[in-house]
Amino acid sequence: MYILGIETSCDETSAAVLDDGKVLSNIISSQLIHQKYGGVVPELASRAHQRLIGPVVKEALVVAGIKKQQLEGVAVTYGPGLMGALLVGLSFAKALAYGLKIPFVGINHMEAHMYSNFIDEPKPDYPFICLTVSGGHTQLIYVQKALHHQLLGETLDDAAGEAYDKVAKMLGLGFPGGPIIDKLAKDGNPNFIKFPRTFLEPDSYDFSFSGIKTSVLYWLKDHTPDYSYHISHISNQLLADICASFQASVVDVLVEKTLRAAKNMKVRNVTIAGGVSANSELRKRLQACADENGFRLFIPEFRYCTDNGAMIAQLGWMKIIAGQSSDFSLNAIPNLSI
Repeated sequence: MYILGIETSCDETSAAVLDDGKVLSNIISSQLIHQKYGGVVPELASRAHQRLIGPVVKEALVVAGIKKQQLEGVAVTYGPGLMGALLVGLSFAKALAYGLKIPFVGINHMEAHMYSNFIDEPKPDYPFICLTVSGGHTQLIYVQKALHHQLLGETLDDAAGEAYDKVAKMLGLGFPGGPIIDKLAKDGNPNFIKFPRTFLEPDSYDFSFSGIKTSVLYWLKDHTPDYSYHISHISNQLLADICASFQASVVDVLVEKTLRAAKNMKVRNVTIAGGVSANSELRKRLQACADENGFRLFIPEFRYCTDNGAMIAQLGWMKIIAGQSSDFSLNAIPNLSI
């Protein structure tokens, strides 16, 4: 069964073709225009998706070595995300599925991240805990069996990736901030500054990273002369130490809550997904935690960590073979929950 997956929830235009769960193509076009603005500009994202969606889908079919008439289903993100960006992908997918008279299925972007670990081998066994961390979301999910899951906790304010981007902007490092901070932190001292770890109530699986971000701002104002949202005049070592200290505060919370969820839910399999799952410190710390506590850790390949069409096609294939499809009246839902 050939399934086309389309992803346009934010600033990546992506399309992928899967054949019974095997990736034949996964084309991703990232929008570099947002870098000079320090964040994603919704209107510019929508226009870029409109320009790119046709060529990206065409390339996905060419690389997969099939014609559109061979498709047996179309899956597309319908939320959460930016309204205009979502509508571009959703409208294109509906038209294509309607014209080909094949099943069409709307996909929750966050659920697709959850199942990105099923694209390649090895695959986790059910049940498992999934930590999904990205620029817009931070969630802990208990996945009991295929297509059946329970949200345990989520961010109450800033997502982990959002905190990375905002701190990077304070430091004048550019956008996106996560990869830059991760790289600089490798040469820094994570104990240089004791930024707060926000664990909330003792039994809470929810997250809060707004306080950590604000603590970085206050530290910069207190310790750097004439601070004005750009501190390029400070030494490279101090910059690395700030990045390492900030990253340690975020990773400590993510690891502690994931471990507690795994123990409380009595699972032996843990997965991480989303853009921040590419973070080297998070991967290292969770792997050490897995080795120490006897559970198996699953992390998708880097190309499946960020937004991509393959994860949309993967979940779409799972839903279609389970007999699920969507009505053509389905609309985009920017604040769609898990």
